[in-house]
Amino acid sequence: MSDLIKNSGSPWRDWPLDREIVLGRVIDAPRSLVYSAWTDPDQIQMWFGPEGMAIETKEIDLSPGGVWRFDMVAAGGTRYSNRMVFLRMEAPALIEVEHGSDQENDPGRFRMLVTFDEQSDGKTVLTLRQMHPSREQRERTIGFGAVEYGGQTLEKLALHVAKVRGR
Repeated sequence: MSDLIKNSGSPWRDWPLDREIVLGRVIDAPRSLVYSAWTDPDQIQMWFGPEGMAIETKEIDLSPGGVWRFDMVAAGGTRYSNRMVFLRMEAPALIEVEHGSDQENDPGRFRMLVTFDEQSDGKTVLTLRQMHPSREQRERTIGFGAVEYGGQTLEKLALHVAKVRGR
């Protein structure tokens, strides 16, 4: 786990592992570029979400305290409302958000921590952690397909960053 997490006052430091979902991806780009893809409103809307989902943004402020409200829209027209509240951003190393549906006091909301670790070969190891309020919610989220959908999202990010780099 990143020293930024271990040495901070963040709830991640002591969170029970049976409530966490962890995804990782090596991306062939410097971390500043990968971080930018998460923090530039134009870029994040281009790649975020699983395959086959379009993003329709209602409001976007990708800064500490800011909110991104959006719908993920499936090919058949089914809409999934989302709200991310950006809690902490430490460029170019870390982003922490609260993520749930676009409703007040959503009981399904969870914390998400994204870390960007730069490697000596110029690549970035991106780790995405979801911290769920209960083991049961974590299990429901896995059952819904969060691991597969998260993998698809990180694949789309890698493809987006490669395109931005001209590769």
